[in-house]
Amino acid sequence: DKRLLERLIVGSYILGRDVIRITSTSRIKSECVEEVRGIVRKLIGLGILEETPKNILLQCSVDPTKFQMDMLIRRLSLIASTIYSEAMQTLLEKDTTLAADAISREDEADMIFFLATRLLVLAQRKRDLAEKIGLTKLILIPCTCLILQYLELIADYSEDIAKRIIELEKYKATLSKTTLERIYHLGELTQTIFQKAVDCIFTRDLKIANSLLEMRNVLESEFEKEMRELPEIPYLRTIVSTLSKIADKGAIIAKLAINTTLMKSDEQVGKILKIRKHERTTPLPVQG
Repeated sequence: DKRLLERLIVGSYILGRDVIRITSTSRIKSECVEEVRGIVRKLIGLGILEETPKNILLQCSVDPTKFQMDMLIRRLSLIASTIYSEAMQTLLEKDTTLAADAISREDEADMIFFLATRLLVLAQRKRDLAEKIGLTKLILIPCTCLILQYLELIADYSEDIAKRIIELEKYKATLSKTTLERIYHLGELTQTIFQKAVDCIFTRDLKIANSLLEMRNVLESEFEKEMRELPEIPYLRTIVSTLSKIADKGAIIAKLAINTTLMKSDEQVGKILKIRKHERTTPLPVQG
């Protein structure tokens, strides 16, 4: 079936399998070979080790200890933000090459997401690996997985905006500059939410995370107002609707930043209690 082979390879990669063998009772079709080659290029560390008419052997050479989860989150966030910025910049400018660049970057976002998800799956099985990649508590794994998923979704949504803006180009002559600037301004506020939400994961600033959630509530009414007032032009409402989805995902990341901060704070409390318990059990020095 179409793309089934690709999805099976991605699934096996994410599950942490180092060797994947594809076999057939007859000669493997050329379209299947191209499908394998295409997805291998999107999976970091995976390569074709052996290829015969009836067999393809894939091997993953990634050393999971060489990566830090915080670094992968930051990298995915940066890629998503770049795709988004290039797409939105095209809205104001006539040069669609920026949007084309944004679309081409989405594969890189997938690569980082698949790698990070693979590491999270492996970390659940090996506690020592979890600590080596920066996950000191296994309870952090579900939140980290969700953060990665929402960042990958933001990259997907941003790619979709870039495609819609390219299609919108033919109607730009009928659009006022004021309308485009209003949408761009909403886009700037949206980007602020998800960028600062990611920052809160590392700074553990609960006040800023909370302010982003309140900002999202205010922005929601702005999106609704804009949807009512927009002219009947193809793709315009789709772009604004997608911006609203990105703001939603940014707000969820802000909530996850609060949750992970509480989990890490709990870890610090545990260390303090352990120290105090040790102090209570340490005998007092004998006075001469």
